[in-house]
Amino acid sequence: MSMLTPPGMGGKYRITGAKYPRMRRPRGRRRLVLAVIASVAGAGLIGWGTLQLIDVFTGGGKATAASSRSDCAARKPGPSAEPAPAALPKPGQIKVNVFNATPRSGLAKDVAAELKKRGFAIGKVDNAPKEYDKKVKGTGMLLGPKSATGTALPVLGTQLAGTESRTDARKGGEVDLIIGSKFKDLAKKEDADKALAVLAKPKPTSPTSNGKKGC
Repeated sequence: MSMLTPPGMGGKYRITGAKYPRMRRPRGRRRLVLAVIASVAGAGLIGWGTLQLIDVFTGGGKATAASSRSDCAARKPGPSAEPAPAALPKPGQIKVNVFNATPRSGLAKDVAAELKKRGFAIGKVDNAPKEYDKKVKGTGMLLGPKSATGTALPVLGTQLAGTESRTDARKGGEVDLIIGSKFKDLAKKEDADKALAVLAKPKPTSPTSNGKKGC
């Protein structure tokens, strides 16, 4: 046995000359190391996935809800830029010309007298001009300037159901009531007063449309 041979190692591990035996690590240890690394990596992936799930069901959900509320607030309409509707005039502020377009005599005078009792200011009382005489088929026609479209004309219209409203190029605020062939009588005063109350307080419009639920 050579002096270089460790005690107890002979045979194929015997050192002879200048050559030394190659000592290899057991393959089982390498496999064990790889298995440990794979287990640690798998555990890390499982933990990361668990944290993601927790975030979705707790903090993530809260963040989504907060974001939704923020978007909803951004979509809420601001103050309307449309101008406020003009205040309706009182009957005493409306000057009415009463014209009779029917063959019945004295009708314009009777209607004018009743309107005066209800507080309206009365102007001309006469037969209707040629362009309207016996040509108004309904109960009556209301005629006035464009400025009276949402003011004087609807107020006067509460006194007589079934009237037609038109505008012309006249100057000033006077309006005409032209009595038509189907006229029987003015609306009852209590009914006219109720119609005026409803006209003065229109129903507010809803901020949502098409039946969709708002924020």
